[in-house]
Amino acid sequence: MNTKVKSKYAVPALDKGLDILEFLVLKGSTCSQSEIAAGLGRSANEIYRVLVGLESRGYLIRDEFSGRYSLSLKLYNLSRSISPIDQVRQCAIPYMEDLAVSLGQSCYLTMLYQSQAMTVVQARSHSAMHLSIAEGSLFKLSKSTAGQLLLANSNEQVRGMLIEHDASYSTLKSKALSQLQHELDVICTQGQLVQSNPLITGVDDFSVLIGKPQAKLIAALTISSFDAELTSAVNAQAIIAELKSTASKITALLNN
Repeated sequence: MNTKVKSKYAVPALDKGLDILEFLVLKGSTCSQSEIAAGLGRSANEIYRVLVGLESRGYLIRDEFSGRYSLSLKLYNLSRSISPIDQVRQCAIPYMEDLAVSLGQSCYLTMLYQSQAMTVVQARSHSAMHLSIAEGSLFKLSKSTAGQLLLANSNEQVRGMLIEHDASYSTLKSKALSQLQHELDVICTQGQLVQSNPLITGVDDFSVLIGKPQAKLIAALTISSFDAELTSAVNAQAIIAELKSTASKITALLNN
């Protein structure tokens, strides 16, 4: 277990504590102090105080009779307190801020929430004039470029449910519904959507997927701009390239 690269900022007691927790997770059963020590390549005395500390903080449970240690549910409960939205926000914000500076355009991240598209975080441009979409804003999927991208990349069951919950889609007849499904399949294959903003005249949207198609956790990274120069084929391709590069970095971080 003692194979980690040493850091000049190493905190020995913290390292021991994390090593113990990781060891017990991998072991999947109760262990004695000597078994944990042997598994970590340390002496029993070396980890004694750390075990006591982890037990007092509620991370470990020590059997009163056998003295063997097991993991409590504290780590599980802590992990449940981190919502998928918070997880994506934490991973995305630094990269989104870099993107906003690089392109001189605000960008925002959208996720599905209650069958709608919700803006969960925005990185504002430093330009004197830029579009701003308030965090927490909700849009019908049919009225949102990011929402349409998320709909297209949802699995078949979720896609069907989302269509039923959107008034603009749920009333479509068989032929129109089949056409919509075809269009969504094309968007999913492309992994991006560039179009005029469904709600604001004169605004163009550039949206790319964060995550993998049909995954449980997906988001859309989008730029909405009224800058006419961005609509040229060359500039549009450059924007999509930067958006995809940023989305790829966020996706990689989420998958770690």
